[in-house]
Amino acid sequence: MKNNNKKILDKISSMTLVEIVELINDIEKKFGISSINYQLNNNISKDSIKEVEKKEFDLYLNSIGNNKIAVIKIIRNFLNLGLKESKDLVESCPVLIKNKIQKKDSDLLKKSLEEVGAEVILK
Repeated sequence: MKNNNKKILDKISSMTLVEIVELINDIEKKFGISSINYQLNNNISKDSIKEVEKKEFDLYLNSIGNNKIAVIKIIRNFLNLGLKESKDLVESCPVLIKNKIQKKDSDLLKKSLEEVGAEVILK
């Protein structure tokens, strides 16, 4: 069960605040429950929530999976590093790959790394 919870939390952590609020509303409707009266939807407009959304992320490589060479290539291309530097970085997992990366770039890099079997965390 812990592994399922981790997957769910990882998925939720990649969501925007607006998406999380909508998920909470859907859960409340599905199970007929109410959150702890935090009146988030009534007190804060969706436009103001979007302003608070995170625009920069720190990207961590948590594990490389079974395709180390592909991960090294992706990291090398993205960070414009030499082969040795990329290899050393990838082999030092878990490791911070890049901090303060724009959302668009972080999503693209995360998707590319996950497609080759790596585990990535955005914070």
